[in-house]
Amino acid sequence: MSKSTFVKSTLILTIATLLSKVLGSIFRIPLQNIAGDEVLGIFSLVYPVYMVALILSVAGIPIAISKLIAEARVTNDTIAISNIYKTASILGLLLGLVSFSLIYGFSNPIAQALGGTETRLALIVVAATLLIAPYMAVYRGFFQGYEDMRPTAISQVIEQFIRVVLILGIAYYFVIQGYTDAVVAGGVMGGSIVGAIASLIYLRIRYNRSPLNVKRETGYSFRVFKTWSKKILTVSIPIAFGTITMALINFVDSFTISYALRSTGVDSNNITYLYGIYGRGLALVQIATVFATSIILPLIPLVTKKLDQQDDDGSRAIINQTHTMTHMISWPAALGLFALTLPLNLALFTDFEGSWVLAIIGISSVFTSFTIVGTGILQGLNLANKAARIIVVGVMLKIFSNIFFIQWFGLEGAALSTLLIYMLLFIINSFYIFQRITFTFINRDYLKMVFASITMGAFIGVPTLFFHLEEWTRIQAILYIIFAILLGAVLYFLQLFMMKVIDKATLKEFPVIGKILK
Repeated sequence: MSKSTFVKSTLILTIATLLSKVLGSIFRIPLQNIAGDEVLGIFSLVYPVYMVALILSVAGIPIAISKLIAEARVTNDTIAISNIYKTASILGLLLGLVSFSLIYGFSNPIAQALGGTETRLALIVVAATLLIAPYMAVYRGFFQGYEDMRPTAISQVIEQFIRVVLILGIAYYFVIQGYTDAVVAGGVMGGSIVGAIASLIYLRIRYNRSPLNVKRETGYSFRVFKTWSKKILTVSIPIAFGTITMALINFVDSFTISYALRSTGVDSNNITYLYGIYGRGLALVQIATVFATSIILPLIPLVTKKLDQQDDDGSRAIINQTHTMTHMISWPAALGLFALTLPLNLALFTDFEGSWVLAIIGISSVFTSFTIVGTGILQGLNLANKAARIIVVGVMLKIFSNIFFIQWFGLEGAALSTLLIYMLLFIINSFYIFQRITFTFINRDYLKMVFASITMGAFIGVPTLFFHLEEWTRIQAILYIIFAILLGAVLYFLQLFMMKVIDKATLKEFPVIGKILK
């Protein structure tokens, strides 16, 4: 994969993941508007449990397949590719069935630990998606192994679009019918099942029509399945733990925030409401980290390929390019969220509840992005086991910091805990990457990007401190946000251009913009 292909693959996945993430995050806003903070709270409590099970049974498999197929393609081993595909398909079905069975079997104690029996129905319904998603993910990994990111990108958008439409439609209908919050939350989870089915249908049709379609090879047996399943799981399990970063920390939040709030005397009936307030910040930070989530999919097989070719200079160039792109996008996104916290809260959630929580989580998004990218680089460097151990350490620290910080600072303590943990994970990841391959951890251009982001944030954020926002309507807040984002983007890139961080030659390398300039 050439540099231009890497950028193109990243762009395709960034656009698709942006659409997917925007749909998957923004829908929480109308969901909260339609059904209230209690339903959003149940959704935010339950969904991380599903995501952890999903990632453990899914996420490692497509990346593992992409790595193994990329290696098999070097020697043009079509039999190995066929065996990888067949074995992964069987594993996906088995892992999905086991994951669903475990969640269903333990749904009562899980629901109690999450905050009450009102979460059980939503938990069971969304867990049913696990019967489909792991098998669907096999096709995504297959195409990624051939460096074709389009099927993954399109299937993500299809899945998320159908899911969101159904979630909002079901929520509206159930609320009109007067169902309880628990039933409404359970009903909206059905959208995830239908979205996964639609994505699988698209991928299967695309696979059948593709010239990459695996030809039937004779001699597949249980012994072959056993051999390749061991190889796939050896690669996929550490990758799954590495990929699980955000979901696992959100999973820990679901249990520990509920526990910590309860221990401070918060009534059980208010826990889902308060977690709904906390969930507002989670919705926004997903959008801010979309680039990091997108870039690791083409990054991992590419770095692995360079290592197999013993091209350390090529690996170093890719890592430096990735960090530069992440700095350029993540800092302005984080500072923009922080600066626009008040109008964002009013425009999206109708009031200013939890504004400090949103502000702190907004800042943490930059370190979340670097943690995701760092974990992906470690996986590409064949240090997936190291990445997994780092995540486990971060999760253990998050458990204790949540409990103590919430007791000291209330709900804001959970946000502070998130900020500190992601900062720590970013530093540890960088240390181990640097040990394997020296790269540019910090330079003048990175500092200039941070400075430009702070300046931009101040320019669009300080005025909100002097406006009487409590007298604004949601429309006024939305109009200010749109104006501030456009003005902030122009100001940010103008600063980078004036400080010679980017120039016309740099811009020509970017897709779309480059074509216009040329």
